[in-house]
Amino acid sequence: MHGSPSAKSDRLLKTLSHYEEVLIATHDNPDPDAVASGWTVWTLVQQRLGKAVRLVAGGFISRAENRHMVRLLEPPIELLGDLACEADTAVVLVDCQPGNQGYLLCEDSANIVAVIDHHASRGRRKRPAFWDVRPRVAASASIAASYLLEQRIEPSDRLATALLFAIRTETRGTETHYSRLDRQVLPWLARFADPSRLAEIESAPLPPEYYGDLVLALQNTFLYQDAAFCLLPRANGPEIVGEVADLLIRCQTIGRVLCGAAVGGDLLLSFRAERENEDASVLARKTLAGLGRGGGHRHRAGGKIPNIGPRITEDLEDQLRNRWLAVCGVDRLRGTRLVALREIVENL
Repeated sequence: MHGSPSAKSDRLLKTLSHYEEVLIATHDNPDPDAVASGWTVWTLVQQRLGKAVRLVAGGFISRAENRHMVRLLEPPIELLGDLACEADTAVVLVDCQPGNQGYLLCEDSANIVAVIDHHASRGRRKRPAFWDVRPRVAASASIAASYLLEQRIEPSDRLATALLFAIRTETRGTETHYSRLDRQVLPWLARFADPSRLAEIESAPLPPEYYGDLVLALQNTFLYQDAAFCLLPRANGPEIVGEVADLLIRCQTIGRVLCGAAVGGDLLLSFRAERENEDASVLARKTLAGLGRGGGHRHRAGGKIPNIGPRITEDLEDQLRNRWLAVCGVDRLRGTRLVALREIVENL
């Protein structure tokens, strides 16, 4: 071990040293924070323990910047539909906690020995051997990066770039707090990161078809009090789903968003929540219960209903609308268009 006797990274490594294999799992539909922090723990295990280690997540990555980050930096993450976990494999949950967010593994069969996260814990559950949950820290990436600092491991330029991008995405919008730890790791990571790659990720290219999808999405957005419901009958790519959800939640009169589109035979969905007493990941899981998978964070979440065919049927659309309004606590009423057809026609 290379850290101080009380270093959290030493305690994590000691916990994992008793196992032959290590499995690092993030929440479903991983965002940059989940990918980067998981990649960091993966690097730590490889360099200090030399054990077989995998980084896995369920679902998909839809946002254009996030997909571009994965293509450009090539983190060792595997996106899987399901996974059987051996009982003697140590499972590390990163950027999620048991019972708080959706993730690939079944809690009853997975040997969860460590949890690393920056979200507040909900409910009382038995804690695993290693527990490092720091809600005052802006990103799980900061926590994971501190382990490298403790162990005197210099991150590669790709990993440092991913960590910086992760912290930046977690501190946008209403989540702008920085803890002492965030301020400690940011300049350290900047020494190793590639600023040109970071700029390229943040300006991810979009296909021409994206803009047609954007117009279609705005035309198909309905408001039910402060809850927005937007389903595209089809989309040329998955990027539009998260992008539209982010755009809609910025509207002054919208507090919750469900946005979805049929892509490649599946229905991809993004959820957003800005109300203080609501959690987008909870809205996603409740809306999709029995239909598909959903999970994510308090303000941002995603989900998927597989194998729906080339288009969204009227029955499925009506079912999703009813479920969404129910979990939002909004009585079923006639929705109003975000952009009235009259305005569209008059401006042609």
